[in-house]
Amino acid sequence: MSDVAIHIEKIGKQYHIGRKVNQHKNLYDVLTDAFVSPFRRAGKLLRGQATGATDLDETIWALRDVSLEIKHGEIVGLIGRNGAGKSTLLSILSHITEPTEGYAEIRGRVGSLLEVGTGFHPELTGRDNIFLNGAILGMRRAEILRKFDEIVSFAEIEKFIDTPVKHFSSGMYVRLAFAVAAHLEPEILIIDEVLAVGDAAFQKKCLGQMREVSRGGRTVFFVSHNMEVIENLCRRGIVLQDGQVAFSGEMKHAVDYYLHSIDGSRPGHGSHIIDLSNAAGRPARYRPLLQRLELYTDQGRPLKDGLPMGAGLKAYIHFKLEEPTSNFGACLAFDSLFGQRVFTAHSIFEPHSAWGERMGEQVFVCEIPSLTLVPGEYKITMALDIDKSERDSVEDAAHLRILRSDYYGTGWSPWNGMFVLKHRWHLSGPQEQ
Repeated sequence: MSDVAIHIEKIGKQYHIGRKVNQHKNLYDVLTDAFVSPFRRAGKLLRGQATGATDLDETIWALRDVSLEIKHGEIVGLIGRNGAGKSTLLSILSHITEPTEGYAEIRGRVGSLLEVGTGFHPELTGRDNIFLNGAILGMRRAEILRKFDEIVSFAEIEKFIDTPVKHFSSGMYVRLAFAVAAHLEPEILIIDEVLAVGDAAFQKKCLGQMREVSRGGRTVFFVSHNMEVIENLCRRGIVLQDGQVAFSGEMKHAVDYYLHSIDGSRPGHGSHIIDLSNAAGRPARYRPLLQRLELYTDQGRPLKDGLPMGAGLKAYIHFKLEEPTSNFGACLAFDSLFGQRVFTAHSIFEPHSAWGERMGEQVFVCEIPSLTLVPGEYKITMALDIDKSERDSVEDAAHLRILRSDYYGTGWSPWNGMFVLKHRWHLSGPQEQ
């Protein structure tokens, strides 16, 4: 028997975005289209738009020419930006959608957990859905019964097992869905980033269960935006970019490739002056009050190539107050590229913060005498508070590279952790002969 669990050969998936495809229409729909179409075409002509078939039937390729092989027992991480084609690929492997071209061979029973709401009948109870999913996987009732108590215990929903799942919270739904997918002995487990719905303790339990599944010789195909989790769990990584495989190899190298591809395409990369007026990381509900960030060394030199470990940082935050106020503040938050918060510098921590009433263009200056982060890349997130509520924020506003330096004066530089601290060592007691 071949050791290949999933074989993907030149898969492509095309979507029509200009019109609805293969939709059954009733008489009302047909008559409405016949009446409206002339007016719609006339409007397009007035706006100078084409009215040909291509305009009514535009297509995009969510995946194109994707070829992969995944072996039995592998835990493979799939990463990429939103819209890269990750969920489309998993939907094809789960037989939810068919590819436009190419094919995929799945050698084994598949258990999928793609999104909240997939795979359960909302009117059925948790108990009924466990048996329904087991039957879909081809399991006999006796096999499902042997696993039933283990599933319910893992999901921690004993009190609600006979409640229709339409009344479940999203967290309860995901807990039961994962427990069913992982315990009903699928040979291939396909999981999209639904575990983010659960709490931290349950996520940890799920990750442990996925490791157990792999140790049993079964295959796990896992999608996540949490780089720390996916690097810890997976040996092999695949990076999708614009619907194609951009990288396939060791998980650590896949994460590095992905993070550097994001960093390299970020506006303002390599500049010490970052324009925030149209920043992509700003929530749509906020007005652009944060306008510009400038980064300098403690000597006043523009920060372009990175900051040595333990050196000082000076940040100028340009912002706007649209109304007179004396109650305002700003923060710089430093995150690892995995999304872990490392340090937050906030103006509220300044003892002498009686700024007085201000309005219009303002500049906060934040000075950090010694930034003792370990060498590596960090993301800076910014926020502006007015009258004790957040009024603007920009996630991933800038990247900061911390460079190796002889911080301890020994010639050694730290190789793990998140920050460095001055410390001393000595031997206690008399020297042994």
